[in-house]
Amino acid sequence: MSGDCREQAPDTDGGRSGGIVSGSGAVTSTVSNPRLWLNPNKKHKPESYEDLQLDFAPSIFSSLEQYLPPSMLGVGRDDKVKFMREILLKYLPHGERHRVQRHREYRQKIISNYQPLHRELFTIHPEAFFVSSFLEAISDNGEESFRGIMSEPSPGVFTFEMLQPRFCELLVSEVGNFGKWVNEAKVRIMRPNTMNRHGAVLDDFGLETMLDKLMEGFIRPISKVLFPEVGGSTLDSHHGFVVEYGEDRDVDLGFHVDDSEVTLNVCLGKQFSGGQLFFRGTRCDKHVNTGTQSETFLMEYFL
Repeated sequence: MSGDCREQAPDTDGGRSGGIVSGSGAVTSTVSNPRLWLNPNKKHKPESYEDLQLDFAPSIFSSLEQYLPPSMLGVGRDDKVKFMREILLKYLPHGERHRVQRHREYRQKIISNYQPLHRELFTIHPEAFFVSSFLEAISDNGEESFRGIMSEPSPGVFTFEMLQPRFCELLVSEVGNFGKWVNEAKVRIMRPNTMNRHGAVLDDFGLETMLDKLMEGFIRPISKVLFPEVGGSTLDSHHGFVVEYGEDRDVDLGFHVDDSEVTLNVCLGKQFSGGQLFFRGTRCDKHVNTGTQSETFLMEYFL
């Protein structure tokens, strides 16, 4: 897991996260000109939006709900959705709105036709997913507990044991099953990014809700403590995916900077050699896309 603007390879841009808050203070909001409060109402418990078909991830609506003006906190869920959706669309260009809608339709078409191989993966089961040391640290929910299960080979880069081997085996199997279905059904799928030709977006075949729960219950508590300066406490969306490397797949990935506040890298596979992950320095916003320098610090990091 790494902080934002850390140049790395071979993994790619991880979960896209962070909230949208408008307004410069506590203002009275109306439906004709919806505004959010600057500071969240931490005593308010947001509703769940998982069961709704929405333009944006359900977790975004849950996160934004705490920023609603007091007059909106007690209204029905549908009215809250309408209010927050107007705000989100205000900040989304028309072309991007069209792209989001097309992607939603594409994803729904896949989920409606794909038959999962391991349905137990699609709902969070902490004891089956995570090793006991990780669960204990999450339960303690403190920096000392988190650092107790981690090593920090480079500032802001942490390694730790997290997932049960059986969970990893099932996930690799599910991804393989999805790939087989794609080939047999002759479905053209969207790749995780523009840099990889092989791989899949996990959300696209039904794992979005599980990954939301993973982010909210098991990643955000850690990022809140370790990455507070980059929004670690307000992660509200993700981009979960797998990429495949091999002789007949992608063979490597050049240095890049993830478009995320926090990145979680997990090495999955059966029998293979290699799999090194490199981190090369930290980039400021001004130089995110500039070329690499030979004198930049280089560190080898295995997952």
